[in-house]
Amino acid sequence: MSKLYDKAFYFIAGHGRGWAFSSSDMMTKFSRQQSDNLLSDLVKDGKIRRVSRGIYDYPRYSELLQKELLPDIDQVARAYARKFNWRIEVSGESALNLLGLSTQVEGKYTYLSDGAKRSYKILGTTLKFKKSSLKNIGFKYKESSLIVQALKALGKEHIDDKIISKIKNQIDTKKCSKILHDTKSTTVWIYEVIKRICQDG
Repeated sequence: MSKLYDKAFYFIAGHGRGWAFSSSDMMTKFSRQQSDNLLSDLVKDGKIRRVSRGIYDYPRYSELLQKELLPDIDQVARAYARKFNWRIEVSGESALNLLGLSTQVEGKYTYLSDGAKRSYKILGTTLKFKKSSLKNIGFKYKESSLIVQALKALGKEHIDDKIISKIKNQIDTKKCSKILHDTKSTTVWIYEVIKRICQDG
């Protein structure tokens, strides 16, 4: 059991702090029964955290605050999407919140989904999935989706240097070339803003 325990923990830790997942993410490495037992033991030992029924995360930790941080909601949403084989897209308002562009501190995040309408409590935060046809979905990277949805929600007339700077500070500039390639078929004005965000990135 010890070898399996270590293998499970290294598999989870290998995805980095903040990764959210379900037992279905473990199925390529372990049987269903092994996954359930290992996840239960890892939670008991404080290695991982159960954030909702059937969903776990490898919590981020703040040395400054000396405590575990709240779950990464985008990671949790994507864990549900993998679990139920849904395609999802963050809503505009939630994209603004995740990128730090909204002045409102929300306890609620909404994602559009081609699956069922669902609502989950994630350690005091509400995560909602709203059924949608998602005709325009097709971004490979979550950063692309976040930026496009946030810009759509803001509107062309509200984009300025301050907004561009804020978005730039929230994304890994090493991914800029991938984001530019990923979003090239989006609306012209949105793509022009993304080019400005990725400048020198």
